[in-house]
Amino acid sequence: MAGTNEGMKPRVVILKTGTTYPQIKDQFGDFEDWFVARLSSQLDLTTADVTQTLPPGRPQDWHGVVITGSPAMVSDREPWSEHAAEWLKEAVQANVPTFGVCYGHQLLAHALGGKVGYHPQGRETGTQSVRLFDSAQSDPLFHHLPQQFLAQLTHKQSVLELPPGAVLLGASDFEPHQAFRVGTNAWGVQFHPEFSDDVMRSYLRVQQPELEKEGLNSESLLNNVSPAPHATRLLELFSEWVINKQRE
Repeated sequence: MAGTNEGMKPRVVILKTGTTYPQIKDQFGDFEDWFVARLSSQLDLTTADVTQTLPPGRPQDWHGVVITGSPAMVSDREPWSEHAAEWLKEAVQANVPTFGVCYGHQLLAHALGGKVGYHPQGRETGTQSVRLFDSAQSDPLFHHLPQQFLAQLTHKQSVLELPPGAVLLGASDFEPHQAFRVGTNAWGVQFHPEFSDDVMRSYLRVQQPELEKEGLNSESLLNNVSPAPHATRLLELFSEWVINKQRE
């Protein structure tokens, strides 16, 4: 891992794997902005758009890695995505604290030997309830959360099979693999801890024509959106984990 002096902020790279809808970006900023707002100010954050360039340096050059969501699909295996997957595999092998969200969760699973594809029942979106398993009680991050909490979601693809050796931490009624950990330092979550409820509402409004075509009740989904502070807290907990690891 990168060497640091006492008092230096831990260096964390945000791997940006896409960009949000233009109308949402105009109002709320882009994916990386939402992570920057939720991660600790005690971290030295760098954003790298891996759709345009290779991940920066070696994973060992960083004290932490965060992978964003994306409108892309992991199963398309685009070259930039496969390069990022190889880099993430090396990060996990090097024991660099890693946290993947939505596409990042799926990419991490794919990189480590899991299977990713379209969820057989279609899309999951809106504010939904996530249940934690007993395994979460001994997890460094998830043991701080209640056994059931709300989270913001929007995805069509899922982790269909977990990577070998992964610990399943949580599920929803729709999605059996909402959260997992590999080893002691790498987590994936299908839900979006970086989303505010306003961002979630904006997604549902943009998606409304598609949702109606898919037989989903967009009005009901909109009415059910609410804050998800426990899900959001995971980014604070990951920040603390990285900071404490750097001090070791």
